[in-house]
Amino acid sequence: MREANQSVTTAEEKRIEESRERKRHWKRWGPYLSERQWGTVREDYSGNGAAWDYFPHDQARSRAYRWGEDGLGGISDRHQRICFAIALWNGQDPILKERLFGLTGSEGNHGEDVKEYYFYLDSTPTHSYMKFLYKYPQRAFPYGQLVEGNRRGRSEPELELIDTGVFDEDRYFDVVVEYAKATPEDILIRITAHNRGPEVAELAILPTVWFRNTWSWIPGATSPMMMKEAAGEGTAIRIEEGKYGKRWLVCEGRRPTSRNRTPYRSLLLVLEILSSRRKRPQRFETGDPGRSLLLHSVTGSKWLGWLLFCTNREPD
Repeated sequence: MREANQSVTTAEEKRIEESRERKRHWKRWGPYLSERQWGTVREDYSGNGAAWDYFPHDQARSRAYRWGEDGLGGISDRHQRICFAIALWNGQDPILKERLFGLTGSEGNHGEDVKEYYFYLDSTPTHSYMKFLYKYPQRAFPYGQLVEGNRRGRSEPELELIDTGVFDEDRYFDVVVEYAKATPEDILIRITAHNRGPEVAELAILPTVWFRNTWSWIPGATSPMMMKEAAGEGTAIRIEEGKYGKRWLVCEGRRPTSRNRTPYRSLLLVLEILSSRRKRPQRFETGDPGRSLLLHSVTGSKWLGWLLFCTNREPD
């Protein structure tokens, strides 16, 4: 505890003091996004109280949560109205890696269990700096193998992700997400991927911002909105939400460089704004031959950027 006459000496101590005295809201944004919202009692609307089975991971990509959201290395405001996280794709998986995978209580032989490798490396008390590490396989993620392989007795050991061989030969990416606050509302986000495998491998990184669905449950409720705006060479997404007003997510547009000088197969910054309202979709050409997306609306409730590149193993 700090004594009454002891002075504030560091920048973080100053932020703590400002937060404690409610002068500046340094803790408004932080690591409040859930690791997983699926398979929890918070989202249980079953008729028999089967909380762990009512909302499995397999349904999370196509159903809306009501009481919270989840994501990889994400942040949100303290009321979890506006969320940011990353999604990944290795070119092999049938779905985007948007959230941690795991088993429900009845699927795991030792109960519910997340089958992933991720690490919270750093965070200051005010969350002025945060660092997160996720290990993403370059092979197809063994969703089915983990489910089937854990159909065993409780006296037997669990089948863990590393037991499936998906990390053999170090064929995985270390994906690091860092957040640094210049002010309580100005947050720099840096995403770094390291190829730990022996060969060139493809990785798509999709920074994602979205609203927790707070409007579908209340008749006549107004939904928040986000839309694209010009930002020099980059892209800005204007976010309008009833409690927080206007915010912007700004993405740099310049081409990244590779320290190992491996050429990028393609570089895409593609907007896919998903509207909560059903409208006739429009095809959006990305500039990459053979690739296009359906652009549902110019406004919506979720935005994904798309960066696709190939990289060599980095030198030890």
